[in-house]
Amino acid sequence: MKIINKLYPHAIAIFGFVLVSLIYFYPVLQGKQIFQSDIAQYTGMAKEQNDFRAVEHLEPYWTNSAFGGMPTYQLGAKYPYDFISVLDHALRFLPRPADYLFLYFLGFYGLLLVLKTDPLKAFFGAVAFGFSTYLIIILGVGHNAKAHAIAYMPLVIAGFILVYRKKYIAGGLLTMIATALEINANHFQMTYYLLIFLLILSAYYTYTRIKTKEFKALLTSFGVLAVAGIFALGANATNLMATAEYADFSTRGKSELTFNPDGSRSTNTSAMTRDYITEYSYGITESFNLIAPRLFGGSNHEALGTDSSMYNFMISQGVPAGQAADFVSGMPTYWGDQPIVAAPAYIGVVVFFLGILALILDERRIKYVFLSGAVVALLLSWGKNFAILTDFFIDYVPLYNKFRAVSSIQVILELCFPVLAIMGLQSFFKVDKNKQWEGLWQSGAIVLGTIVILFLCKSMFSFSGASDSYFSESYGPSFVDALISDRKTLYSADLLRSAFFIVLTAGVLWLFIKNRIAQTTALILVGLFMVSDLFLVDKKYVSAKDFVSSREVAVPFEATAADAQILRDSSHYRVFEVSGNFSSARTSYFHKSIGGYHAAKPRRMQQLFDFQIAKNNLEILNMLNVKYVIQTDKEGKEFPVVNPDANGNAWFVNEVKLVNKANDEMKALDHLNTKKVAVFNLNLYGSKFKNVRLKRNMDTTGTIQLRTYKPNYIKYISDSKNEGLAVFSEIYYPNGWNAYVDGVKTDHFPVDYVLRAMMLPKGVHTVEFKFEPEVIKIGSTITLISGAGMLILLIGGVYYQRKKGTKVED
Repeated sequence: MKIINKLYPHAIAIFGFVLVSLIYFYPVLQGKQIFQSDIAQYTGMAKEQNDFRAVEHLEPYWTNSAFGGMPTYQLGAKYPYDFISVLDHALRFLPRPADYLFLYFLGFYGLLLVLKTDPLKAFFGAVAFGFSTYLIIILGVGHNAKAHAIAYMPLVIAGFILVYRKKYIAGGLLTMIATALEINANHFQMTYYLLIFLLILSAYYTYTRIKTKEFKALLTSFGVLAVAGIFALGANATNLMATAEYADFSTRGKSELTFNPDGSRSTNTSAMTRDYITEYSYGITESFNLIAPRLFGGSNHEALGTDSSMYNFMISQGVPAGQAADFVSGMPTYWGDQPIVAAPAYIGVVVFFLGILALILDERRIKYVFLSGAVVALLLSWGKNFAILTDFFIDYVPLYNKFRAVSSIQVILELCFPVLAIMGLQSFFKVDKNKQWEGLWQSGAIVLGTIVILFLCKSMFSFSGASDSYFSESYGPSFVDALISDRKTLYSADLLRSAFFIVLTAGVLWLFIKNRIAQTTALILVGLFMVSDLFLVDKKYVSAKDFVSSREVAVPFEATAADAQILRDSSHYRVFEVSGNFSSARTSYFHKSIGGYHAAKPRRMQQLFDFQIAKNNLEILNMLNVKYVIQTDKEGKEFPVVNPDANGNAWFVNEVKLVNKANDEMKALDHLNTKKVAVFNLNLYGSKFKNVRLKRNMDTTGTIQLRTYKPNYIKYISDSKNEGLAVFSEIYYPNGWNAYVDGVKTDHFPVDYVLRAMMLPKGVHTVEFKFEPEVIKIGSTITLISGAGMLILLIGGVYYQRKKGTKVED
């Protein structure tokens, strides 16, 4: 009975999380799904992989439908013995995206319980965390992997805290499982940011233990965390190893080129430049969006009403009322430093107010860990606007330069402040009346004072956005004047809104101090204010209008007449859609595309586009076997153009052009007859493939015919009178693609910067390419062993706890 009474509040809380998740995303109960732009792009990229899986019941681990060919490791590939994914799917049992919202709530609830918060406060804190605007908007646009990783962050932190509190078994098991789930979410940037916070947390406990001379406890904690981390990494070994292997091949790896597409010298060896990494840098003043959502205009697609200046402007221009209302339903009111913003990163003014209350009243020193995490995250989110810190991290902190959109580190701040908020609420009800009043007026003065200062500073801002010059040229200066007027209105309105919520919250707490209302009543009212504040903002950006039928999500792209015409050709070829500009997966959904949509594109294909294709070098399209180019006429209608000069699937060349640098290899492609000449980088590959440079004036009269095509298996028949060098219009990827001639494994090597080539003997021969990545075999073995080890530790730990109890030092 005691166990039931102990678990009952938590069961109610979990049921509440389910209910809130389904209520917020209620269209899922009607069988609808949210249309997520990024997921639509993923569906296009993964179409060939998913079709192959459905027919063959196997994983191809390679797709030819994007960027000419790339591994599917970051496209939803499924690995053997992935037991962690099974657990993850069990936790995410609700329809998407309600499953991620539920996971937000559940993970944060666990963290607050570890921080010794009672269930009711923990419930409101978890909902406030889950409704943080950024966490909702990433579900709206389809950053599912990011949301997934963020959701498990609180549980990892909870595990670390338990371990440092000497609850080694419970903490170690929680850390192991939560870290395994975190890594399995497969968003390494978010996990990296979590690691930064964990270093801050560990530094705090290290200092504390050293100060009290508890060296044994500290070393034991490190040992437990190390074991938990090793098993968590091992359980995800296949994905980690495959991703690491691909990383060097992608735009996240170092570039061999030392010049830019315009011919200027490049001083950056990484494919991601400093400007690219810091493109999305949060404005310093824009940070006040955290307490007033539309202080800087909200978003690039903000809904304005019929009382807006823009609506009145449209009416004055003779636009019918209905059309004017539709027009102002999505206006570019955002005027901050970032290129595109789908919604402000609003943590909630009540959350901020209660967080300040914690800093004043709560006596637990761990509050400074969460404050430090929030401050570090804020400073790093400024990116190029705080260059001295950002440049230091890019230059000296390992792996920091592998990630872009530095503003997204604010997820750590969005985690830390709800923790502080609940600590503030918790401490408020514990201290005496004098301290309650002192904390209330001081925190109220700080927050309301900040709001007043922002009001007084309104005249100091121009309210001009980066795109206003374009709007002025396109629609006239009066259009921009109306836009600026609405930005000013949003600025003032949201400051007043924030002040209103602070007055309400402070009023309730004041009534409690005066014994006018009970503690539970005050707690529930404050919790409702905290959640409703965020809920109302969230609904402006992600709501029922974003849901569509399940078919529209499953089939996000409709075939055009141009697609239908191309698809009549059943041979193996590639397609280039000019309007996609190499950054759309629409073409990949229907064809073998040389473009695509991915955060880590194959580096050399991206460079080939930047240095050659973008400069209209048609010979590059020929060697990539681009048989069709989709163009757009003046009316915006797409039509296919047949490329009669495409090289085909494979061909013999009569000459090899030897170069010693990647620069020379790329420049050689400027004017190259790829049907007759192949470029080979002697410096990079000459020691491995010495026979290449010995072959000149080779026979080109032979033929190579494609007989079988699958994404992970290609078969050709070669027929030639003499030995010759064959070039294949397939992407060279050394880590898994093996070549066989008549069943005998044979060397193949890279030519023309991205393609495969091999020497073929005279006569008729069968040539096969098989994708057999060794990393999958090795990684799967490690994953299996680690999974078994985790299960043994889990069973042993639970048994020990039940038998010995939990007599641990806190």
